[in-house]
Amino acid sequence: MAIPVHPSLFVSLGIAALVVWRLYSRIRRMVGRQKLSAVRPWITICLFTWLMGMLSLASLAHPDHLAAVAGGIALGIGLGVYGHRLTQFEQTPAGLFYTPSAHLGIALSLLFAGRIVYRLAQFYLAPGPQVWTPSQFSGSPLTLLIFGILAAYYVTYAIGLLLWRHGLKPGAGVPLSGPENT
Repeated sequence: MAIPVHPSLFVSLGIAALVVWRLYSRIRRMVGRQKLSAVRPWITICLFTWLMGMLSLASLAHPDHLAAVAGGIALGIGLGVYGHRLTQFEQTPAGLFYTPSAHLGIALSLLFAGRIVYRLAQFYLAPGPQVWTPSQFSGSPLTLLIFGILAAYYVTYAIGLLLWRHGLKPGAGVPLSGPENT
């Protein structure tokens, strides 16, 4: 006799697979050598600045939420500056490359993954049927703090990449900056 499987199980497994794939690709991008894109930093700056602005606007009615977003943004800016200082930059005939700090990239990825796992566990392990509004699912001050940290880190780091690229001199050599050259 076959055990009946509820269709929502397939949806949940599909979402879980998507989240795992995105986390894997995010961690790979945050710890390995990357070629500097002409477009990606601009997309990051525009998208995450817009998201931080919208979250801040939506949080105006809740001072604790606004404080969480603002605190996350302040921490994220500090981590972005610190991460930029730890980055290894190089100019080669093949193009411009940078290698972010693996420790910082992994720590930020684990912070994000941990919060997702915690919120999903809260949602799926709650006793009885739960109906959560979007504001209850994402409006936690801790979630807003973590999002503020990540968004501000990405924006600050992208700005640092653009500043590094615009400060280059043609034929300046291979290693341009990094922990040993700052």
